[in-house]
Amino acid sequence: MEASALSQIGLAGLAVMGQNLALNIAEKGFPISVYNRTSSKVDETLHRAQSEGPFPLTGHYTPRDFVLSISRPRSVIILVKAGSPVDQTIAALSDHMDPGDTIIDGGNEWYENTERRIAQASERGLLYLGMGVSGGEDGARNGPSLMPGGSREAYNNIQHILSKVAAQVDDGPCVTYIGEGGSGNFVKMVHNGIEYGDMQLISEAYDVLKHVGGLSNAELAEIFADWNRGELESFLVEITSDIFRVKDDLAGGDLVDKILDKTGMKGTGKWTVQQAAELSVAAPTIAASLDCRYLSGLKEERERAAEVLEEAGMTVEIEGLRGKVDKKRLIDDVRQALYASKICSYAQGMNLLRAKSVEKGWGLNFGELARIWKGGCIIRAVFLDRIKKAYQRNPNLASLVVDPEFAREMVQRQAAWRRVVGLAIQAGISTPGMCASLAYFDTYRRARLPANLVQAQRDLFGAHTYERVDRPGAFHTEWTKLARQSNAAAAGNGAFN
Repeated sequence: MEASALSQIGLAGLAVMGQNLALNIAEKGFPISVYNRTSSKVDETLHRAQSEGPFPLTGHYTPRDFVLSISRPRSVIILVKAGSPVDQTIAALSDHMDPGDTIIDGGNEWYENTERRIAQASERGLLYLGMGVSGGEDGARNGPSLMPGGSREAYNNIQHILSKVAAQVDDGPCVTYIGEGGSGNFVKMVHNGIEYGDMQLISEAYDVLKHVGGLSNAELAEIFADWNRGELESFLVEITSDIFRVKDDLAGGDLVDKILDKTGMKGTGKWTVQQAAELSVAAPTIAASLDCRYLSGLKEERERAAEVLEEAGMTVEIEGLRGKVDKKRLIDDVRQALYASKICSYAQGMNLLRAKSVEKGWGLNFGELARIWKGGCIIRAVFLDRIKKAYQRNPNLASLVVDPEFAREMVQRQAAWRRVVGLAIQAGISTPGMCASLAYFDTYRRARLPANLVQAQRDLFGAHTYERVDRPGAFHTEWTKLARQSNAAAAGNGAFN
């Protein structure tokens, strides 16, 4: 094979995401080799390359042929299921790779697995990238958001390809070098955690509008379409509007009403909440969204609980409330509550990223992360541009909540936010995401919290000591002894008579 006939890049793992990303790369004019353990997937990809193209894509049926068809230094993207399939694929391919070649894992991998593989690859002289890919099937085909972390040299080798393949926004392609080690995977994990929060908050807005506002699916479709023309403009708000318009071709009516209320999950949301706990970062909105997915899985238990509590006399006057609610005002209030809640959710995600960046010395650029999330990915939204600018104004911003612009918006929206949460509580409609965001905001903005009492309790039962507001040092008090003395003195003075 002549050198000119060699591919510029390779991709192994041809499930839908892999096929779509390979076709995207080929369509941008970069000759690509593809490989899959099941050869029918290779044939399928070749067929698509012909029918959608023709594109410069060649199929290979053994790891050796695949690797040798790529020009050196080789760069190979693998898109297989996270965990041991990645290790197996790396083992099969690396046997034929040379020092200076690069492996890029595009799956949703646990960041520590990536760091282990970086070390293993470097022993063989290979470079390694763990690259978060967001945007689902459509993003992979037409322009995803890419979050590559690991070897800088490896990134430099394929930057020209990634820049063309990624989603394009007004300030550049949605890809950047994230940082060393497993930073790319970690950033993608937190992206998914924020996505969990976003989806939960949108579902709560729907719940309140439907049950308290009494709005039909047709009205909801219009409302979300309208919101998508303003500050809430985003992929998730846009697709939500579309969902309300789809009819059920099996049984009539609207399809959304026929879907079982049990949510699946892949694990990245859980990892995000676990990491927040490990790093002592409060992420209550993301945690609430995860809890809701767990509770949604208890469908039979929830149905039984509804019966048992109804028998016990549980009633909630949603109908009565509905009659008193000004529909137009409710819609506007919910819009404001959703926006304010989202800011808190993104703030929590960014704070988690900062804590990890400090711990690992990654030097993450938060403005740049917000920028590459503006296109291609699931959480893409207009207000990410505002987040980017907030971090450009102050790279050391403690929280989005205290950026002057966002702070003003939170203050303007808090009355509407409280009305929505209050109304939902009155109606017995759970809004854990909105409540968690509001509680986060109210806790964060208070100069003094009741934590003084918690510290006193800890000192009483565990001698954990406490600090004082008026003098330095650690103090310990014999609380029980002093309380008894005080009681005795009070009794002696006749204070209880």
